[in-house]
Formats: sequence, C-alpha cells, structure tokens
Amino acid sequence: MSRPVIVVVGAGPGVSGSVARAFAREGYDVALLGIDEAQLLTLAGQCEQLGATVGHAVADLTDAAAATAAIRRFGEHTERVDVLHFNPSAYREKDPLELTVPELLEDVTLGVGALLVVVQAARPFMSAGGRVTATGSMAADQPSHRAASLGVQKAGLRNLVQSLDATLAPDGIRAVSVTVRGTLAKEGPFTPDRVAEAILAAARQDETDWRSEIPYTG
Repeated sequence: MSRPVIVVVGAGPGVSGSVARAFAREGYDVALLGIDEAQLLTLAGQCEQLGATVGHAVADLTDAAAATAAIRRFGEHTERVDVLHFNPSAYREKDPLELTVPELLEDVTLGVGALLVVVQAARPFMSAGGRVTATGSMAADQPSHRAASLGVQKAGLRNLVQSLDATLAPDGIRAVSVTVRGTLAKEGPFTPDRVAEAILAAARQDETDWRSEIPYTG
C-alpha cells in the first residue's frame, strides 16, 4: 500500500508549513498548494528531509478552475487524499466603514469559498477514514473591527466545516476546524508548531466522539 497523503492548501512558512512537517514526520507524503513558489520549494525540501515524497503546485486559490485542476493533478498522481488541510485567509486592515462589498467578497472567496473548491476537487480521491482539517481563529467569535473581513471569514469557515462534516460523515470522512484562541508567536504555546500538533491531534480524534470544532487554548 502507498503511504498516506496530506494536501496542504495555502502552504507557506507559518502554521501550514508546520502542519506539513508534522504529518511528514508521521509518515505522510505531502502535496503543497500555494501562491509563492520559493516558499513552496523551501517547505518541500524540509518535508523531504523528513522522509516524505513531496509535490507542489502554484495556484491562485480564488481562481476556482486553477485550484480544482491542481488538486485533481495531485489526486490523479497519488490516487488518494487522506487529509486535506485548509489554511488560507485574507488580512485586510479596514474597518466596517471602510470595507467595500467587493473587498469583503474577495476575502471571503479566499478564506471560505476556496474550501468548497478544494474539497469538491479532492472528494473523488478520499475514502473512509479521510479527514478535512482547517485552521480556525478566535476572530470568529472576537472579531477585530480593524480587520473586519477576517472575522467574517473565520466564522464562515467554521460554519462550512460543520456542514462539510455532516455531509461527509456517512461516508466515513470527517471534517474539523481548530480554533486558535491566541496570537501566533515565535515562542510559547502559540507557536506554529504547537498549533500544528493540535491540528494533527484533531485529525486523529476518536470518530465515535467526533467534534467538528476544537478550541486550541495553548
């Protein structure tokens, strides 16, 4: 049997990179999807040093056709997707009186809509035991008015993950978002590596007591 495969969507140097490395250490091969090829190549090299076979693709996640094609290429190559991790969000420093409707929709397209795109593309390659994970944020409950679209994205992401979980559960595939209730930092309980450990644990939770949203409080 081939090794399990994780597809990391919105891959880069932060939490998503830590997630990729965490799963690589656990014996997964890794597929990386992001917008910065230099970052993807660096992360690919790190995962390869951990024993993973790694593929990567550059795509704008707000371009549904491009994102779908990239995920399908991964799936057709590996013939399986065991974990799909969704990380992207848009940070736009505008309060509700400055934010325009087109800007809000653009941000939600990345932070929420892209999850629909990649799950629909990956679904034919997922089977019972498959997992969809997402990086959530306390902004869903405690939004900053200075970046109004971020809270909307994270609230929508959590809601969509719950709907995905209910839809996929009959086929043995589960979805979970990990709500990071703290500020990411280089040290302490909210380092990207610690958050990645929480995401790995969420993916491995007992299905008989499955929770589609897990808070990470450090």
